[in-house]
Amino acid sequence: MRSISILWGRRSCLPLFFALIAIVASTTAAGASDWWSDTVFYEVFVRSFYDSNGDGIGDLQGLIQKLDYLNDGDPATTDDLGITGIWLMPICESPSYHGYDVTDYYAIERDYGTMEDFQQLLDAAHERGIRVIVDLVLNHTSSNHPWFKASRGPESETRDWYIWSDGFPGYTGPWGQRVWHFGGAGFYYGLFWNGMPDLNYRNPAVSIQMFDVVRYWLDEVGVDGFRLDAIRHLIEDGEQQENTAATHFWLKGLNAVAKGWNPSGLLLGEVWDSSEAILPYLNQELDLCFEFSLADAILSGVRSSRKSGIEDTLRSIQSLYPAGRYATFLSNHDQERVMTTLRGNELKARLAGSILLTLPGAPFIYYGEEIGMTGTKPDERIRTPMQWNEQEAAGFTTGRPWEALANDRLGRSVLLQTDDPGSLLSRYRDVIAIRNAHAALRTGELVLVDAGHPALLSYLRRSEDEILWVIHNLSAFKARPSRLVPEQMLGGLDAFVATDLLDEAHTMSVSVSLEGDLRDALPSVDPYQTRILKLE
Repeated sequence: MRSISILWGRRSCLPLFFALIAIVASTTAAGASDWWSDTVFYEVFVRSFYDSNGDGIGDLQGLIQKLDYLNDGDPATTDDLGITGIWLMPICESPSYHGYDVTDYYAIERDYGTMEDFQQLLDAAHERGIRVIVDLVLNHTSSNHPWFKASRGPESETRDWYIWSDGFPGYTGPWGQRVWHFGGAGFYYGLFWNGMPDLNYRNPAVSIQMFDVVRYWLDEVGVDGFRLDAIRHLIEDGEQQENTAATHFWLKGLNAVAKGWNPSGLLLGEVWDSSEAILPYLNQELDLCFEFSLADAILSGVRSSRKSGIEDTLRSIQSLYPAGRYATFLSNHDQERVMTTLRGNELKARLAGSILLTLPGAPFIYYGEEIGMTGTKPDERIRTPMQWNEQEAAGFTTGRPWEALANDRLGRSVLLQTDDPGSLLSRYRDVIAIRNAHAALRTGELVLVDAGHPALLSYLRRSEDEILWVIHNLSAFKARPSRLVPEQMLGGLDAFVATDLLDEAHTMSVSVSLEGDLRDALPSVDPYQTRILKLE
């Protein structure tokens, strides 16, 4: 555990410090590349992915052994998932199984291995063309962190590294939770629970310390960026405990520091809020934020067989965000798993994944989502071990798993699905391969299209070199498109050949009128089917 030995007067230097950061932020050049726009990410909980030594706990060496499943580095093969980015949930030393209460920001969780293991993982991933970002927990530390233990003394030099009050302030958190906790010498603020005391970023010494953590991981270790946990709660303003002006100001400084060490380092924010609340974080602060409203809309639309909510959300996003400046997903480690939300319907799970992977933004897949793993709260039950085969421990470990596997795991494993062209895993592989091969799906323009049927979610993805028409049937019945966009929206085409990239046996010639009617009817779209039509 490292600590920067520069001590500042309590808050006296804050205005000068923030002024200097603002100057640096205003003069820092933009990132060298927006590589994340071309990336499909995979969220990994190391503890649950693969155990290499039989102790029942997933580890870094286990993840290295399974990298070929994610991407073997050979574009000619088709049996890997094809992802090009990994997000690792917390890997720093922590007393908890989840790792979101850190005790040492400079050390690897001993259950997972060593820094040498992590460097080996980075090298192996980079050799395969996989970028690696890690969870960075800035809002709080563990109550077992040496900084906090020392701060319990009223005269401690780290007392003002946390938020202490002699009396009980009395107010609660944004969800009505208790946020002030008795610490023996006053009360300290901990938004999430008493084991996670919040850091005090109004003290410049804390900022300097955490900027050094950022430097260490970007420069010394060499990660490709961070997912920033709970970042909207970073700096409170009295009872306003989220999205404060001070938080936005501080993040501009973080951006300047991080891009100074690595101009291409990704800053991805967890801002679990409305799209309107997310937008300010993209103003010289973060590169991307997760789009929670879109995730909800996709799953709700697929479950209800109604496209209107998805379309409305997409229109809102298109009007608010800079093009593609958001991260898309269906679920994550804090939410019910997709297959459970969709009540075990694999056809709907295939459809939801196809929608995710054909929309703009940087898509994230939660580990096991591609094989239909299930799970609902408590949190441990949505973070169960990966299901590699049908054996007793699902091929995750030769020992006893740290957490029991999902109750309905049988039939949902990599082994059973890997050679089945009709499986959920194969669908994810196929659509990821198409996305990786077509710039129109990765960074192209989105144009919503009225296909003339209430169950057909339809849109164009357009780049300079190609036009793709994507059609999803959200219903349990066959549906036939009756309209297409006017020819002027297709770059002047009035007739074209449409090739289905998911099923190249379906090639058709289509003529378009100025009113957008189809002269030659397209074939029907099966229940919950996706068509990705390349128009030439």
